[in-house]
Amino acid sequence: MRTPPRVLIVPGLHDSGPAHWQSWLEAQEPEARRVVQRDWHDAELDRWAARVGSVIERAGDGPWIAVAHSFGCLALARHLALTPDSPVRAALFVAPADPDRFGIAGLLPQQRLALPSTLIASDNDPWMSAAESRRWAQRWGSTWLTLGDAGHINADAGFGPLPIAKRWVTAMRARLARELRPQRAAIEEWSFAV
Repeated sequence: MRTPPRVLIVPGLHDSGPAHWQSWLEAQEPEARRVVQRDWHDAELDRWAARVGSVIERAGDGPWIAVAHSFGCLALARHLALTPDSPVRAALFVAPADPDRFGIAGLLPQQRLALPSTLIASDNDPWMSAAESRRWAQRWGSTWLTLGDAGHINADAGFGPLPIAKRWVTAMRARLARELRPQRAAIEEWSFAV
């Protein structure tokens, strides 16, 4: 029997400290894994994306539900572009950093992602405008929503708990379980016919 999806936490530059909503979500999910970068201050996209892959590989079988923030969103998107067979089955991008600030927009997927995703933005995020985040969401086929004037949706903006992230993980876990049911039924039916 397949294991239920685990949560992969992908923080942004400078990590997500103990007061950050990602740390709160990680504490809610006993099987969660956190991507820890070797250098939190060096925004080197391919190295960060490789680290996402190595954490998944070391943690064992998926499936995974990835929850990323800021530059971590870009690292996760790059990982997905470089690893078409990634066991990440759903992605939540929260307050992505603008890739143009780092000169890396061309390294990110330019088409619909092959998994369900949601991009949560803010109307006054200093790291990416709401209009630009909406364009990336459309490009990736992500559901887009804004929390209004929520800054960078981090601890400095007042986000310790972020219940919408927890609700999204719960809903996505249920969705992925429903998608597996027909496969299981077909396998069971076949095994009885043999």
